[in-house]
Amino acid sequence: MSLSSAASAAGSPTAQHRVHAFGDDALGTDDAVALAERIRSGEVHPKELLEAAIARANAVDPALAAVATPMYDTPRCDGTANDPFFGVPIFMKDNMSLVGVPTGNGSEAYLAKPSTEDAPFTTQVLSTGVTVIGKSRLPEFGLNASTEFMTLPPVRNPWLTSHSVGASSGGSAALVAAGAVPFAHANDGGGSIRIPAACAGLVGLKPSRGRHLISPKMKKVPIDIGSEGIVSRTVRDTATFFCGIEAGYHNPLLPPIGRIEGPSNRRLRIGLIVDSITGAPDADTVAALHRTATLLESAGHEIEPIPLPVGDEFAADFLQYWAFLAHLLIDLGKILVAPDFDKSRADGLGVGLRNHHRANLRRTPGAIKRLKRASNTYGEVFSNHDLVISPTLRHVAPEIGHLDPNVPFDVLIERLFNYVAYTPLNNITGTPAMSVPAGLSSDGVPIGVQLLGAYGDERTLIETAFFLEEAQPFARIFE
Repeated sequence: MSLSSAASAAGSPTAQHRVHAFGDDALGTDDAVALAERIRSGEVHPKELLEAAIARANAVDPALAAVATPMYDTPRCDGTANDPFFGVPIFMKDNMSLVGVPTGNGSEAYLAKPSTEDAPFTTQVLSTGVTVIGKSRLPEFGLNASTEFMTLPPVRNPWLTSHSVGASSGGSAALVAAGAVPFAHANDGGGSIRIPAACAGLVGLKPSRGRHLISPKMKKVPIDIGSEGIVSRTVRDTATFFCGIEAGYHNPLLPPIGRIEGPSNRRLRIGLIVDSITGAPDADTVAALHRTATLLESAGHEIEPIPLPVGDEFAADFLQYWAFLAHLLIDLGKILVAPDFDKSRADGLGVGLRNHHRANLRRTPGAIKRLKRASNTYGEVFSNHDLVISPTLRHVAPEIGHLDPNVPFDVLIERLFNYVAYTPLNNITGTPAMSVPAGLSSDGVPIGVQLLGAYGDERTLIETAFFLEEAQPFARIFE
């Protein structure tokens, strides 16, 4: 769909169709690495990319509802011509503070005011030379796996607008998949980089705990489950981004990721996980996983089916910890979020999680203790394996409404755990995991396969993703 046809399609957001803005403008179909190279060579000026990105965002957003706060008149670039992504336009997710721009967290419970300082990770993103042109939408506080709201319009999947684009980095994923920008900021506290990457046919790497700068607030929680990153259309954009932020900050306790430009020749021992903590995946997902395993095996890697490295209690324990965090946000919102936070206006999922935690307070210490032990059982897998592959999600992206926060809490929680059954493990263990595109469902919705690594070993994931991208080129929305 051209830029003009994307704009006309925007008038019917409930129609089942693809929405994108790829065309013959300055952005073309290039990824961020290619765009930065064109800027350095003088072929294109950053202003041309900025104008093209704004035009594309304006064309697709009426259909996708992905933009939280446009910064089209006040874009932000702190970089220099030597930075890896100098002049490349991106969006930041609307839970990351940026000076002078409101941080809304997807919430209707308070009125967001302009931030007075940059978040630590914002400085790392800006250090790569990007131009931030706006903020992207997320569900309230990133708690949901679909970017849907109590009263506001949902963020729709550019591949099939009747379907969810995932969450919580749903706005970012929609804008990247639709071609508005080559990559966008995302973060992940239970799958929020990998889920929308899978739904939108993108690459999404959740890095190891400690790989980047974090907010001081996160140092106080019992288990820091959050990670920062991006969603991108190519593996090399993700690889270049993490190499770029490492130039300004490197945790001495972790091996550097470094510059990675393609697959490794190393033969890997790969564990294969099929079933999740809540059961078997759907047929389209199983087929995508087995296609991926066959590709890896044909390249000389050893594939071995393995069981899940956690027991049946993991789901209940993660729910308890997730509810604990929601309880803090809802009941301490005036302190943690904003003085005018009104918990009576919080969405149904957040309130339901808070109530669940209040009713099960005594379970929290034991749940946290067991979750911390999961790092040991997960780590044991990598005494015999270099990599593990699994589905990213248990089934393909659902239709809008399936995970609506207005759905009764007990029903919604069951649906969420039947959907997001693979991703939380790496948040609890602090280990890297990466979703890569693995084809389309029978309905034309992207499917993701997840690569799981040992703590600090993002390199193996990225190298394997490069191989998969070459062996089975990712589907492109404009083809």
